[in-house]
Amino acid sequence: MFDINFQELIIQIPVFLFALTIHEFSHGYVASLCGDQTARYQGRLTMNPLRHLDPLGTLAIFLIHFGWAKPVPVDPRNFRNPRRDMILVSLAGPMSNLATMLLSIVALFVIAGLSRALPAFLVQPLFSMFMVSVWINSILAIFNMIPIPPLDGSKVLMGLLPPRQAQALGRLEGMGFILIMILAFTGLLGKFIMAIQGTLFRLIAG
Repeated sequence: MFDINFQELIIQIPVFLFALTIHEFSHGYVASLCGDQTARYQGRLTMNPLRHLDPLGTLAIFLIHFGWAKPVPVDPRNFRNPRRDMILVSLAGPMSNLATMLLSIVALFVIAGLSRALPAFLVQPLFSMFMVSVWINSILAIFNMIPIPPLDGSKVLMGLLPPRQAQALGRLEGMGFILIMILAFTGLLGKFIMAIQGTLFRLIAG
């Protein structure tokens, strides 16, 4: 998804790992607030990226410049209000990426305003890092809100649908990865994400 050279990879990998980490941590943190301590007991309620890395997902970062983390374990049986709380937990990951994106935009404006006061050798790397953060976090937020199981968007939708329709959607989880791969290889997934990303940026720009 990213056409980069080695120097750019050095900047993008830490940003990507942080984006994945904040995403999974947020799922676990909101789950703990809703009564489920599974992530805490398994050592996943942490901002240490090593606790969230998926071997294949990490390798994919180097090979295709996109990747994924291990999903934080969640047990809805521990929730005080399972349907509502599952929606909140599912939204937490994408919303954390959107919040990180917005903070990165603010950081870009701060760096631009202080560019003459900052050392020249710092300005470009910092600017590049936060530009990458805007790009990656927006993509992760949009991608994960697609309502295809097992993505977060499907869990939000299942929490909103009547039980019978929610169960029918849940049964598609085994086919979800295949559908996502088909959409990716046909280019439809990228076009969809770029379209939503463009609309999001236009809304932020006013």
